[in-house]
Amino acid sequence: MNFKKNYKVKPGYQDIETNEIFLDTLASVKEAELGLSEKKFEVPVSRNMIFALFFLFFFFTFILFSKTFYLQIVNGKQLYLASENNKGRISLINSERGIIYDSNGKKLVINSPDFNLVCDKRNFSLSKAQSVKEVSQIAAILAKSESEIIEAFKVSEETQVLLAENIPQEILLVLEAKMGDLPDCHIEKNTLRNYVMGPVFSHVLGYTGKPSREDLQTTASYTVTDNVGKTGLEKSYESYLRGTPGKVKVIKNAVGNDQGDTILSLPEPGYNLVLHIDAHLQQKTYEALEKSIKNIGSKKGAVVVLNPQNGAILAMVSYPAYDNNIFSGGISQADFDKFFKDQNQPFFNRAISAQYPTGSTIKPFEATGVLQENLISPTKLINDPGYILVKSKYDPSIVYTFAGVVPHGLVDMRKAIAVSSNIYFYTVGGGYGDQKGLGPSGIKKYLDLYGWEDKTGIDLPGEFKGFVPTPAWKKETKNESWWDGDTYNLAIGQSDLQVTPLQVAAAYSYIANGGTLYKPQIVQKVIDGSGENASIIKEFKPEIIRQNFIDTDNLQVVREGMLDGVRKSYGSSYMLNDIGVPVAGKTGTAEIGREGVFNTWSSAFAPYDNPEIVVVSTIEEVAGLRAATLPVTHDILQYYFSVKK
Repeated sequence: MNFKKNYKVKPGYQDIETNEIFLDTLASVKEAELGLSEKKFEVPVSRNMIFALFFLFFFFTFILFSKTFYLQIVNGKQLYLASENNKGRISLINSERGIIYDSNGKKLVINSPDFNLVCDKRNFSLSKAQSVKEVSQIAAILAKSESEIIEAFKVSEETQVLLAENIPQEILLVLEAKMGDLPDCHIEKNTLRNYVMGPVFSHVLGYTGKPSREDLQTTASYTVTDNVGKTGLEKSYESYLRGTPGKVKVIKNAVGNDQGDTILSLPEPGYNLVLHIDAHLQQKTYEALEKSIKNIGSKKGAVVVLNPQNGAILAMVSYPAYDNNIFSGGISQADFDKFFKDQNQPFFNRAISAQYPTGSTIKPFEATGVLQENLISPTKLINDPGYILVKSKYDPSIVYTFAGVVPHGLVDMRKAIAVSSNIYFYTVGGGYGDQKGLGPSGIKKYLDLYGWEDKTGIDLPGEFKGFVPTPAWKKETKNESWWDGDTYNLAIGQSDLQVTPLQVAAAYSYIANGGTLYKPQIVQKVIDGSGENASIIKEFKPEIIRQNFIDTDNLQVVREGMLDGVRKSYGSSYMLNDIGVPVAGKTGTAEIGREGVFNTWSSAFAPYDNPEIVVVSTIEEVAGLRAATLPVTHDILQYYFSVKK
């Protein structure tokens, strides 16, 4: 044997190396064979053994990382949820939503008890016998399919899954008896909104519904069982109405068993709202509009009733309306789609969002601009033969005719307003003969001062602003030049003019009160409690948008013209002369591009000397030239002043 070739002899007093530890047994055997006891032998590791060691190392490393991947990625969510169940969880206790009252303290909304079934998906798995059993029991009690229950768990991105709301009493009793078999579920008490007057107030109050996914992500105090404002005042005043939820610490172990609850804070109810609106006047306004619409065979309209002295909304109706109670118990998608696809758009608040041409309703505002610019004396007479003839600037042989409704003869400004003379306002609006007109820029200037191109800022969501066309706009959007005919059409409230009933009502309030444009407001104050013990949280004072942009003397001329429109037998609003107090009024009829079909308007304020009320009503798609809206205004004013007597 070649001893030196196969073995290396090292001194016995050196440190033991790593490979000596692995070969300890082998070295001892060799020492015994060779009779060497005082020396250590370093035996080279074989190539196969090195590969075997590396294989074992990588094998166990692979096993370790595979298990880690499975625990973290494949089964991570389930394990996370299970671990969460082992510690305290803070749940919210829903607060009672605030009440809404009319100006006389009448409740417009009532809260009633509501019960929901909520289940925690963190311990839910179809591979667990307990979960399968729970699904089967829940489906049987709720009369739903198991697939519906499973799908609800799957699609929910929240740990708390709302499986049933507004549970009937008989089902609630069964659920309560079975809760011991449903450790992952609990019954949660909530409140249901009952709207006392349904459609009459639907566009004002709006409705509540379950929070959206975005709501839950952005607002920490919302839960899946909450009811949050979706439209109307319910949405605008959500922060006041919803209150502050309570907090409870819920302890459960990993298998979902209760370990005890601790209430950290009690819920605080929401604040209450007091409106400027009188419920009886609102009811009468709704009935008057509905009656007239049905009598003439139309389908859509709106009314705004304002206090011109402060901008307070006394009534507001959009027709057709809807019953907001259908949302209280949860509406199906099919039923919602049915309403949404209705061509008459019952959800659409025409009072603040519909944009209409005004027809002759524009004339009093145009008249104030003409007087303010000193373009004409209010006593100057202009002949109204029932038409004007305008020669083309490019070809004098071409003559355009702009007609009125009927000839009125010689009229001054007051009579022109009273009889609603198109010829007079063609002349002062666009200019004719030797009379200079206000022109498109001048008309726009004064309509803008009245706020027709701005939102009023009313405390309701979804308000639209109006629009006044200009030559520059027409060129840019239609690539067409502005003609004299465009100015004449704009002067009588036609053209591409668009404005909301609310904007018209606010503008007439300016004429009625003598020079102040107020921001319309529905809510009078926010209170804590009710009755004499209520404390005021916030009171909304009148807000002035703009004032005194028309001289008092000029406003007075226009006011007198509107007064003559009611008290003179030739006036366009003569129907309003039997109210019992002096009334000033103005009507309007606007073409809508369909032969013989119009949108009609009626505007009025009373009493004339010290106005308390402004009424603006409009009805869409009226067949023929008829007084569709005057009866609406008449009934509202008659009711208002009969009650005051």
